Amino acid sequence: MIIPMYNEASVVGDVVAGLLPTFPHVVCVDDGSSDGSQEIARRAGATVVQHPINLGQGAALQTGLDFALEDPEMDSVVTFDADGQHRVEDAAAMVARLRAGEADIVLGSRFLDDRTQLAPMKRLVLKTAALQSKLATGMDLTDAHNGLRAIGRQVSADIHLTQNRMAHASELVNQLAVMKPRWVEHPVEIIYTDYSKAKGQSLLNSVNILAELFLR
Repeated sequence: MIIPMYNEASVVGDVVAGLLPTFPHVVCVDDGSSDGSQEIARRAGATVVQHPINLGQGAALQTGLDFALEDPEMDSVVTFDADGQHRVEDAAAMVARLRAGEADIVLGSRFLDDRTQLAPMKRLVLKTAALQSKLATGMDLTDAHNGLRAIGRQVSADIHLTQNRMAHASELVNQLAVMKPRWVEHPVEIIYTDYSKAKGQSLLNSVNILAELFLR
């Protein structure tokens, strides 16, 4: 379980504690946090890997994958945000599908059921991003920018992210399109709070993602 975190002190401890009963190996990637969240994550039971400065979510995910691959017994990795927006139950169901041999990577989608509450404009932006991703890569994803993923070991080893900021999500889909692993989407609920919105889930951030996609 890989959790990128950036100044998440008020939430990350609860996220780690909620994960550990289901996922005993939780790795938090500290991307230059300055609020003591590293120690909170450690006290909650996570292994913490630190960047000396803030490098961005893409770099944090790549660091987490590289760290996980050092364990020869690791068979799968889950990427899980530190701000409380993901559900442990969804992650566990995705890993079950992976280990059942259904796919090499299981990608979360907030659009396969009606649990996630989205403002109409945000829904439009994310749907447009998914359409652009399909046109660019041929992968018919319903949700191209969902941070909850269950990834098999071989796919994890073949991912090499170079886009450090939000463009890493598009880069990941592009790399998957080249790799052609067996993939499925799984319905997940994204829990939006004022805190998670302040940490990058706002409509403005979605528009920025969309602009990045088309500019690329």
